Order: sequence, then structure tokens, then C-alpha cells
Amino acid sequence: MYTKTAFMSAWSVLGAAIVACTLFAGDLAAKEVNVAYQVSAKGLDLRQPAGAREFYGRLKKAAWIVCTHGRRVDLQPSPDRQGCYEKALGDAIRSANVSLLTQVYLETHTLREAAARGIDVLVQVAAK
Repeated sequence: MYTKTAFMSAWSVLGAAIVACTLFAGDLAAKEVNVAYQVSAKGLDLRQPAGAREFYGRLKKAAWIVCTHGRRVDLQPSPDRQGCYEKALGDAIRSANVSLLTQVYLETHTLREAAARGIDVLVQVAAK
């Protein structure tokens, strides 16, 4: 019982991944700004495939937001939207460090892409 409580408390603390990207502000100086978007795993059981898939969808949406408009009118999107999106998504998957989430990521990305983003893929390779 205590182990389950400790596990759930850890998820409460670590229950969010930050998706971030560098965008350019719209003035003449083209200042760089970091845009971060917190994504909550609240209400999801990331030990279950359905929970991991739902969280992955949330991370994808957040990555797209930070790499396009950042929910701010005064920001111009990244000049390399796709590269920004892949970096933000990969960074979020790496920081979450959840096996099932990594498996969902690997359904649309190669092991090489995951390794390039610093995502631990050794467990995934051993499982196959």
C-alpha cells in the first residue's frame, strides 16, 4: 500500500512534462525567446497504453503550439516548424522517461531518431 502511495505521489510531482522551443519575437531586433508549455498527466495512468497514448497526444499538441504561435500574438513561428516540433516532442518524451510513452513515440519514429533526442531506447530494443 505504501509503495503505491509513494508511486502516485511521485507522479503528482513529476506528472507534467515541459515542451519548450525557441521562437523569434516580431520586432526588428528579432529577439529569441523560449516558450514553455506545461502538459499535465493528471487523470491519466501512464502505466496503461490508453493513458500513455492520451498523454502523447497532449505532448504533440503542446509541441505544435510552442513551435507555431506559442499562444501569443506577438510571436512569429519558428522558421523550421517541423524541426522545432520534433525537438520539442523528443525533449518532452525524454524528460517524461515513461516506457509506454516511449513505445508510443517509437510507433512513428525510428530508434535512431529517438537516440538522437537522448531518449533511452535500450529497454525498448530489449523488449522486441
